[in-house]
Amino acid sequence: MNEPVFLSGAGMTEEKDEQTDARVHLRESFRLHMVTWNVATADPPEDVTSLLHLNSSKPADLYIIGLQEVYSGPVRFLSDMVFDDPWSHLFMSTLAPRSCVKVSSIRMQGLLLLFFSKLEHVPFIRDIRATYTRTGIFGYWGNKGGVSIRFSFYGHTLCFLNCHLTPHIEYATHRVDEFESIVDTQTFDCKKASKIMDHRLVFLFGDLNFRIQDHGMHFIRSCLTNKTYNLLWSKDQLNMMKKKEALLQEFEEGPLDFAPTYKFDLNSDSYDSSGKKRKPAWTDRILWRIRPKAPPPDEQEEDGSRPDVKRIRQLEEDEEFPLKVRQELYSSSMEFSISDHKPVLGIFSVELKKKFDTPLVRLQTEGDWSADIDSMILYSPLQPFPSSSWDWIGLYKVGFSSVSDYITYTWVKDNEVAFNQEVMQVYISKEEIPVRGGDCVLCYFSSILQCIIGVSEPFKVRESWVATEEGLLPDRINTHDQITMDKDL
Repeated sequence: MNEPVFLSGAGMTEEKDEQTDARVHLRESFRLHMVTWNVATADPPEDVTSLLHLNSSKPADLYIIGLQEVYSGPVRFLSDMVFDDPWSHLFMSTLAPRSCVKVSSIRMQGLLLLFFSKLEHVPFIRDIRATYTRTGIFGYWGNKGGVSIRFSFYGHTLCFLNCHLTPHIEYATHRVDEFESIVDTQTFDCKKASKIMDHRLVFLFGDLNFRIQDHGMHFIRSCLTNKTYNLLWSKDQLNMMKKKEALLQEFEEGPLDFAPTYKFDLNSDSYDSSGKKRKPAWTDRILWRIRPKAPPPDEQEEDGSRPDVKRIRQLEEDEEFPLKVRQELYSSSMEFSISDHKPVLGIFSVELKKKFDTPLVRLQTEGDWSADIDSMILYSPLQPFPSSSWDWIGLYKVGFSSVSDYITYTWVKDNEVAFNQEVMQVYISKEEIPVRGGDCVLCYFSSILQCIIGVSEPFKVRESWVATEEGLLPDRINTHDQITMDKDL
């Protein structure tokens, strides 16, 4: 592999030294839709439209979906390592038609974390990293623990941690210890925020398994019947632990104004009627933490030593690029009954000031595109970034589901011809272009940054005139068109 070469353009990237686009001034609000659901090894339902609020007049910009107890039997788990698991496939096929792309995912046995974004934001999502921590059976088994995805969003660092902690009412302290262990041990190969708590915004969610303590079943049932949930809050173990655990005190949570989400009889809205008759509990939670503001340097260093450079930069960032979070909805979705847990969803408004609004690369097509002629792509760097001969430009159908869902691709160095100092061109062979045509986009993928850093405007690929004239047979259609035909059939 060749050494990376920094392609230059106007301005600096956030990855290099956080110089920002001086034109960016206004704060903008982005809608974040989160779901946590212990699916109890069940197969996914047919439709999750209501779970994602896709009929809402305010569609989300980002979707974060954390699942626990996804079925991970040996045969299925091996299959899921090669192909998308059924749950991932369901969410991808549901969100792709709405121009939402799966940006990243991570799985540790039954724990699954999925991250989707509107395509318009994808070039501004960078430094994507994912990792996991096992806590089950002395840290060797992945049935319990945490999986996380971190990234920068318009220059702001975000981290999402999906946990499944130890069950049973008597292990509340152990659950806190597990959470603290995950936070302490998880690290990311990222200079700006190598630890979970280094990020501007952190979300902790999942089946945290905290129960309702002290109250008997009769009192709990009475509160649920009368919807006086507030009478149970003081004995919720997570609320109790927050009063004495400093780390938990840094996290916020909305009011639990919905019925406990565990434990239900399968395929019903009735709480556990088995011989065990487990008490209902809010096991499934979504919390968030905004990084505390750094104290002014004169207050921070009382011994006269030089102020910490990292803290100074953090203080400058807090003042120049403020970030606010407002929770708009915190509720459960009672209509789903395939599991003994009900899914919990949180909708947030994240207000921030972009550190930049220019992609690293501009892409555009040249001339008409069809399967009758080789087609040309023009691309130009708008800001410096580490280019590599392993970078590639993919051709995608509008409504593609993930980075790997391309029709074809070309290496940026293959057959490259210098157009001028700023604009370069590459070709895609006519044999790789879909015969039937359609609406498409181009995406530039950086192998070093491991993300899409440029997206073209949608454009039309014309149906092949030659194929039409010759009455092309299905067995002569290229692979992508054959897949499309199979799906249609």
